[in-house]
Amino acid sequence: MSTQAPNEARVIPLRPHASPPASGGESRPPRTPARREPLWRDVVGDVLRRERLAQERTLKDVAEAARISMPYLSELERGRKEASSEVLAAAARALGLGLADLLSLAQDELARYAPSRVGQGLADRNRAGRGLAGQGLAGRGRTSPTGRYDGLCLVA
Repeated sequence: MSTQAPNEARVIPLRPHASPPASGGESRPPRTPARREPLWRDVVGDVLRRERLAQERTLKDVAEAARISMPYLSELERGRKEASSEVLAAAARALGLGLADLLSLAQDELARYAPSRVGQGLADRNRAGRGLAGQGLAGRGRTSPTGRYDGLCLVA
């Protein structure tokens, strides 16, 4: 038989309660959660929104130029939808970017979440002769349509 009143809601915690300290009075320091890499759709959405706002354009304006619905563009920017390459290319073009520019900006964002792995991987490939120079590619700076210098552009 239940001890709660008939009109009271029962609360079920979503997270388990913290366990009591270990015997002997010692308590463990709380674990810091590992920094999780963001989802691709979140990163691309952030880039789209940042570029749109940098150009001081409205959702409606960009959606019309890209020929996609305004609610869909909004969901893309908020990372709620995973867009096809055609939709991403249309949104990028509407912002004066190429698909490669959009993906490059998104990659730069992702690199911030794992700088040691990215930097180490590039250093390892360069030492092994398989880096940019080893692939016959040269790095050159470029300026995006929004006037930002992006630092590296791969040119075959």
